[in-house]
Amino acid sequence: MTQEHIMKKKMHLAFWLFGIAFIALLIFIGLYIDETRRVQKTYREQFNACLAHTADSVESYLDAEGDWELKYRRILSDISSADSFAFLLENLTQEQKIAVNELHTIVLKYPEQMKETERLEALLQTVSDLQENLDKGFQEAEELVSTIDKKGH
Repeated sequence: MTQEHIMKKKMHLAFWLFGIAFIALLIFIGLYIDETRRVQKTYREQFNACLAHTADSVESYLDAEGDWELKYRRILSDISSADSFAFLLENLTQEQKIAVNELHTIVLKYPEQMKETERLEALLQTVSDLQENLDKGFQEAEELVSTIDKKGH
């Protein structure tokens, strides 16, 4: 065997190894993309579930005859969870994430203003539209946030 023959064998081996490594890399990239989609789908499902729980909690609060503090805390907890999942969703724009975050903020910081029936009904409508993935839900969220007197309690 000559030196040239040995080098050809090594080059063929190197090309085969490169090909196998490249194919493996493509497979792992495909698996990563698939898993990312699956995770985003799970986040979207959880976001919608949190919005559904928020809507149920608001309806429960509006229909309640007692223990309003506990029911309001449930609203706060559910909207907080929805806000957390909105942060993780990649298909929401930054403005949409901010709108959901501001909903959480007004429920958290201004409970006296948010306990008014009109605002809770507006929150219920907004959450329902967000759950149905309608763009008007984000606009309604911005409108609801704009009705809050941020200097008052």
